[in-house]
Amino acid sequence: DREGSGRSARPGTGSEGARKRAEQRAQRIAAGATELEQRLADLLRGGLAGADQAGYAAWDEMAARMVDAQAPGLASRIRELGTVPSSGRGWPERLLSECALLHLLDQGFLGLEVLPEPLAATVRARVGLTVDTAELLADEASRIRDHWLVLAQRDGEEGRLTVRRIWLWGRDSGRPALLLSFGAGGRAPELALPVGASVEADLAFYPGASPLRAALGERHGVPEAGWVPPGGTVEDALAAYGAALCEDPWLDGWPAVLRDVVPVPPAEQDAGSDWQVADAEQDAALPVTSGTDSTALWKLLAISGGGPLTVFGECGHRGFAPYATWNGTDMVPL
Repeated sequence: DREGSGRSARPGTGSEGARKRAEQRAQRIAAGATELEQRLADLLRGGLAGADQAGYAAWDEMAARMVDAQAPGLASRIRELGTVPSSGRGWPERLLSECALLHLLDQGFLGLEVLPEPLAATVRARVGLTVDTAELLADEASRIRDHWLVLAQRDGEEGRLTVRRIWLWGRDSGRPALLLSFGAGGRAPELALPVGASVEADLAFYPGASPLRAALGERHGVPEAGWVPPGGTVEDALAAYGAALCEDPWLDGWPAVLRDVVPVPPAEQDAGSDWQVADAEQDAALPVTSGTDSTALWKLLAISGGGPLTVFGECGHRGFAPYATWNGTDMVPL
């Protein structure tokens, strides 16, 4: 207490209160995870055949209960699972896969005490337990100062939130980073960085088995001209995603800079074919994720002129999502 305040606080009172609140929240999440396990068991016991007739309302209600349990990560995955039965051909396989991942996350949280700490940190983050950003940045040993190339910035809607994702690439560290910023009530997220520029700044990575998300700390100087990152092959991208997936089974994609790839449009004679990005020097290609804006893909093809170029995006189990390319040394967002 300040001198003369007339009150004397008991040492540790604040930290003790925070510890109790954290324990209570963990208990609520554990109860929610247990309830979700029962729901998944009921679904699988009854079979998936009628899941497309059951509608979305039951899943939305379950997601709302996870929000009440203060497990927003579980709620988000439940909402996504609820949309699978209406996602078209092959939905039973996708639903079963999503159920398995949700079951794995439930079991991970319910068995946190036996997990290695990096994996336990990943599970906590996936459930929705966040690390305080100020505390993260206060740890000087965890901060990395580098010249960070701003590769892409994209906004998306998650429930009532606008989520902004900003991908960075460290010039000296050679590691990717992902910044997240949120806006509620229709407001745009506050954080914005100049795409294509280089920003010298301190980043602190959130704990996890395969750290990618980071918090932006102090910036040094003003943004400078960016550069074309060295990139790798299609096989390099698949290997990097596979290694990250081994550490984080719930990972949808991993940042990848592909060098010397050629965009390949669908074959006119094959109605079922899709866009691909093909390695110009090796017999390897990645399908472009469904839902990618076709205008962006034709733009990519026009820039390439049929020749190889460098492309940044995310490589995942659904394929490759292109976010940016380079026309000479100039970055072009897609």
